[in-house]
Amino acid sequence: MADTDLDGHGPEQRSAETNAPTNAAMPSVFKSLLLNTLVTGVTSSFVWFALTFWVYLETRSVIATGVIGGAFSITSALFAPAFGTYVDRHRKHTSLVATTALATVCFAIAGLIYVSVDREQLLQLDSPAFWALVAATLLGSVAAMMRGIVLGTLVTLLVPEPSRDRANGFVGTISGVSFAITSVFSGLVIGGAGMGWAYAISIVFTAAALLHVLTIRFDEPEPQPVDPNTRQRTFDIGTAVTAIRGVPGLGLLIGLAAFNNLLGGVFMALMDAYGLELVSVQTWGFLWGGISLAFIAGGLAVAKFGLGSSPVRLIVMLNLINWTVSSIFTLRSSIVLLALGMLVWLTLIPVIEAAEQTVLQNAIPFETQGRVFGFAQMIENAATPLTAFLIAPLAEQVFMPWMSEGGGGADAIGSWFGVGPERGMAVIFTLAGLTGAVVTLLVWRSRSFRKLAARTATRAAAT
Repeated sequence: MADTDLDGHGPEQRSAETNAPTNAAMPSVFKSLLLNTLVTGVTSSFVWFALTFWVYLETRSVIATGVIGGAFSITSALFAPAFGTYVDRHRKHTSLVATTALATVCFAIAGLIYVSVDREQLLQLDSPAFWALVAATLLGSVAAMMRGIVLGTLVTLLVPEPSRDRANGFVGTISGVSFAITSVFSGLVIGGAGMGWAYAISIVFTAAALLHVLTIRFDEPEPQPVDPNTRQRTFDIGTAVTAIRGVPGLGLLIGLAAFNNLLGGVFMALMDAYGLELVSVQTWGFLWGGISLAFIAGGLAVAKFGLGSSPVRLIVMLNLINWTVSSIFTLRSSIVLLALGMLVWLTLIPVIEAAEQTVLQNAIPFETQGRVFGFAQMIENAATPLTAFLIAPLAEQVFMPWMSEGGGGADAIGSWFGVGPERGMAVIFTLAGLTGAVVTLLVWRSRSFRKLAARTATRAAAT
């Protein structure tokens, strides 16, 4: 296989430049796409946050929230290659309409289940109605993932290469705004109105986004014609793997993101439970809304200043900072310390993601970007539930009792670390942070990383 450099002169980059021309109407079209993405992102995240809050507050089961969180990631992983393949084989506008319509239908089904089933029966974890409700909400929220794949390809289509890092910063900013709004209103709605209102809001806003996306128009090339004599796979992973292998070191980038998500499963399984042990659901929602401004700030910083001369090196440096912070922010049962730790984390996440996305967009040809983005999401999302499914029962049955009064951990380190069920969750956070920092340091020193970092730096200097 031919060696493809990141300096813009390889066959992949020529293909992207040839087949993804800059659209003259990019400014207004891009703004419309970002607005529509904001509405759908808020809605999908809002209803999923609300469901997680509601289930925990009604059942007080860490296992239930862990399984729900893990189910989201594993479903995302399973659907990602199919979504990516669909995006490559259809017009991007068609893909946007399809994902929004799917979300609208799924949220409507979930709302119908909620109002049709007795609440006591619905909250039984062994009830088919409960898992049907979770499944419908899950599929509607996961459908938004295909929109993320589409938006990644549209940055390539609509934005000139030197400005793509800044465009990805705007995408990160929209994600931050979505997260901030979601965090506040999920807590308020569940705390003051209930899950029924959460479903009603999600249905109305998703339907409005569907009507809006039908009005958006932009020029785009025809998808590559399908050979009628060739069997077309719904999950076209082979093409994605071939494209990634054509860029030495790119697999390491995806692997590092997958490892980070592996440890990130700890946060998915335990963060809401840990926070809700410290403050009320309304306070927790407002807190996340405020902290999420850091996510917005990180995205805006990329939009204004770009990513510098070496985005790959930046990814590893910021990961090291994040994991170091994660190892210390739960050393005390303090909502202030927790907030400061997450403030750092959320500031750096959009920068890391923008850097990863920019490297992929500039290295992979436009015709296969959907499949590569979908494959990368599959690898990254598959890692998270492995930890989430393991950690939730481990926390509830081992670490939380271990750090409670009379437990071995409470006797050994309770005098300085603290005692109580939430301290058991805190031990897991600290161990995850230390593990992430060590692995990041090893990646920093690896030959593959140095090679990819050098290629990226060369490309930045040439640009």
